[in-house]
Amino acid sequence: MIRLLSRLRRPFLIGALGAIPFFLVDSDAATLAGHPVSPGGTLDMQFPLNNYFQQYAARGGNPRPTTARAVLFFPSGFDPARSWPILIISSTTDFSCTSIMDAPWYREAAMKEGWIVFATDATIRPSEDSLPWRLAILTAGLQMLRDNWPQSAQWPVAFAGLSGGAKRSGILASMLASNHGLRICGLFLAGISSDRVTAGYKDYQPPADFQNVPIWISSGMNDQVATVGAQENVYYSLKRTGFKQVRLERFFGGHTLKRTEIQRALQWFRQVGKF
Repeated sequence: MIRLLSRLRRPFLIGALGAIPFFLVDSDAATLAGHPVSPGGTLDMQFPLNNYFQQYAARGGNPRPTTARAVLFFPSGFDPARSWPILIISSTTDFSCTSIMDAPWYREAAMKEGWIVFATDATIRPSEDSLPWRLAILTAGLQMLRDNWPQSAQWPVAFAGLSGGAKRSGILASMLASNHGLRICGLFLAGISSDRVTAGYKDYQPPADFQNVPIWISSGMNDQVATVGAQENVYYSLKRTGFKQVRLERFFGGHTLKRTEIQRALQWFRQVGKF
């Protein structure tokens, strides 16, 4: 993973959210890319990928995707004219999991706290579920949001994942923060066994205030995959790197997501970010 990151470094980010112009288009408040949006509802949509994102996703021998899929869960009362925090979901690459498959696990907690849940994937399967593949599809999805709702560029964004998805969340957050394109307000890392946030921070060198992002480590006391000791090591590694707001929260359970912990984390992100 570290070798892969060092190869990726800047080239993608130069052409990603910060450099591609955001086309300010008029949009109906009740639609996203022509799809109806219902407060409290779900939107499962497809959108085209431009040539740049197609090429980047195909790095390393992957097939070239031409369309992507996004799933969004909207809280009750949703109105795109207002500011809404977005929770971006990343899944592990094990067991052929996708971020869209994991997104429903976060829905209940996010709806209670007034967050949008956002997950992306391509409409074809990759040969390798690589970091370039994930990054290209996710960034294209965020670009699609901005093209339709330019105001969403200012909405707070948090990243969340379990196990390998937690590791991916830390890396993706570091990469996108270095592009000054996202207002990152939190990281929810469940069942994480090694510190990939620090690896991403060192490789992609986001702004210094990235170290102020609140990080919630959700640790099952009976987790046999990411043991209590391993997650404590992640906590202390983050503190040594200089991250200032890190919480290690334990719960009775194993290598899993606990919805009440997700909800507590989202509440904390709001408190810290004052949004």
